[in-house]
Amino acid sequence: MATLSVLDRYFTPKRDIPRKVEISTGLLIAGLVILGWTLATYTGYVSPDFLPSPGDVWQSFVKKLNNGSLAEHVGVSLTEIYIGFFLSSVIAIPIGILMGGFKIVSAAVEPLVNFMRYLPVTALIPLLILWIGIGLEEKVAVIFLGTFFQQIVMVSDVARGVHADLFNVSYTLGATKRQVVMRVLMPATLSGILDTLRVTMGWAWTFLVVAELVAADSGLGYMILQSMRGLDPAGIFVGIFVIGLLGLLTDLVFKWIKRAVLPWEYVGK
Repeated sequence: MATLSVLDRYFTPKRDIPRKVEISTGLLIAGLVILGWTLATYTGYVSPDFLPSPGDVWQSFVKKLNNGSLAEHVGVSLTEIYIGFFLSSVIAIPIGILMGGFKIVSAAVEPLVNFMRYLPVTALIPLLILWIGIGLEEKVAVIFLGTFFQQIVMVSDVARGVHADLFNVSYTLGATKRQVVMRVLMPATLSGILDTLRVTMGWAWTFLVVAELVAADSGLGYMILQSMRGLDPAGIFVGIFVIGLLGLLTDLVFKWIKRAVLPWEYVGK
């Protein structure tokens, strides 16, 4: 058997690579970023007023962890984002499936959805503050509006992508329209829906931080804003890193759910 060169082994499109190499590559890139950050700060190349050192960020993290403020802000942000994202997903998924599966639903809903999804949610925040204040409801509303219409469009595209042969075979075997929707259309979209939820969860974090930066009295966005006002760049970095870490954990959970629900998609991978 001919031995593959490194170039062929790792730079051939769609070719699988060993799990160890995959993990090592990710760690290597992360290590290089941290090394560059360390050199830039500890050598004085960048002022600590603009870029704190890894040590300063760690000290700020430990301080916020010990006085309980970090846990409090994380709890508030997680509550807001999970409520907003859950409400958005529960309503958007069935609408998206119906929009992608039925032309009449698409004709009725798509113009409004396409209009709404281009409206900048940040421009609606002043109105939301006027209507419902700056409490939990306003943050949930911002996350809902920021993800809801995007989820509908992405799920409808997934539903449209289900091959027509599946429907034709089902009708030939005597399936009713209800059975086709429940046992063919919905299962066939499950993989794409999980990918959609995984992607839009990242957008939900962005909208949460925007809402908390504009008007809030708690949450990670508020913590970042307070650190900026106190000229504490290390505190800003703590907020950013915690958001990134929570986002990474959420992403891993979605991957785990997909692997558990759709194990046949990973056979041989």
